[in-house]
Amino acid sequence: MVTDYGQGYATRSEPRHRLPAGLRAPFEGRSWREFGYVLLSLPVAVVLFSWTVTMVALGAGLLVTFLGIPVLAAALAGCRGFGVLERARARGLLDLEVADPEPLRPRKQGAAAWMGAVLKSGASWRHALYALVQFPWAVFSFSVAVTFWSCGWALLSYPLWFWVFPAYAGQGGIQLYGDAHHSVYLDNPFEITVTALVGLVFTLATPWLVRALTTVDGLLVRGLLGPSRLSARVVELESDRGVVVDTAAADLRRIERDLHDGAQARLVNLAMDLGLAKEKLREDPRTAARMVEEAHGEVKTALQELRDLARGIHPAVLTDRGLDAALSAVASRCAVPVRVEVDLPARPAPAIEGIAYFTVSELLQNISKHSGARSASVDVWRSEDRLMLQVTDDGVGGADTSRGSGLAGLATRLDAVDGILMVDSPAGGPTRVIAELPWRG
Repeated sequence: MVTDYGQGYATRSEPRHRLPAGLRAPFEGRSWREFGYVLLSLPVAVVLFSWTVTMVALGAGLLVTFLGIPVLAAALAGCRGFGVLERARARGLLDLEVADPEPLRPRKQGAAAWMGAVLKSGASWRHALYALVQFPWAVFSFSVAVTFWSCGWALLSYPLWFWVFPAYAGQGGIQLYGDAHHSVYLDNPFEITVTALVGLVFTLATPWLVRALTTVDGLLVRGLLGPSRLSARVVELESDRGVVVDTAAADLRRIERDLHDGAQARLVNLAMDLGLAKEKLREDPRTAARMVEEAHGEVKTALQELRDLARGIHPAVLTDRGLDAALSAVASRCAVPVRVEVDLPARPAPAIEGIAYFTVSELLQNISKHSGARSASVDVWRSEDRLMLQVTDDGVGGADTSRGSGLAGLATRLDAVDGILMVDSPAGGPTRVIAELPWRG
């Protein structure tokens, strides 16, 4: 794996706005989309609530007969269908990406197996719970949002339409207070201005209020209409298993290629050279001795390649003496001086220890090739249930995991074992890479 340290972060300049966020919020498309989401929530909630309550009550009442089971299954299937609509609505208006819940997996073919799968699915009952919970919330959020939005814009624009009252209603303006003896109207310039300012406050505050309301909607959609934590964890583990399998296959191909192109080819040449030297031994002993000497050099080179290959698979020093000695050996081969400090109360599990070793080895190799650093350091310690690795250098910086480089592959490998790779490498340096691994003793 090769990581390009020579270039800086790819940054995208954010658009600059002359108005602050609080003043431009009432005119932004996001605010109007969120308001539209709240407006649509009420009719959708009425239909969904009516369907759920009616069908579930009917199915529960018919459970004394066989008809109750298919009615309940149809009710839950309808709720799942509404869930597809709600996830699409949240995606389009709130920019909220929620994955589909775990699919139904009937064990057998047929209607009975399908109804059993629907009734046993936790996702189906979560959809029904969403229908019951979302209805009162939709009524509340609709009432609050429409009241604040309409009052805000009506009061803000009051100077434009207050003339309607004296012209058609026979009063000076909006009646603020009135009884049998006294009435107060908003009709003079000062009162009209204050009314408009109050409307401005309402107008500026309403988008943030609506955003708070839709945040709760997002939590409901994500928590009840998305996959459960268990199913999400299963999907993550399946993905990690695929990464581990692909990584192991790539390592096997690399080892096979190194053996075929390296040590194996040298041993074949060595056998041929020794055969020629054997034939030359009687005729020309001097030439045979020279050929034997060359073959001896080939043996040394092949042995060194085999040692390097074995060290790349799993170094013996790591098995015998642990991370401290193994990382010190790697640091001694680095092109720049490296300080190594390992502070562990005990040795982690061999698999975690091996991943930690190869992570540091890869990072030090990148420092040697690409960083332009004059010194580096490696720190290893345990923090609660995590094994922490930190590799720093004073090079040119600019390392980035988002460019498909070696760091990206390293992050993928760590993620396969619930690890994390964090890179802090501004242009010009220094570079600090922190890796977290789960501690397994």
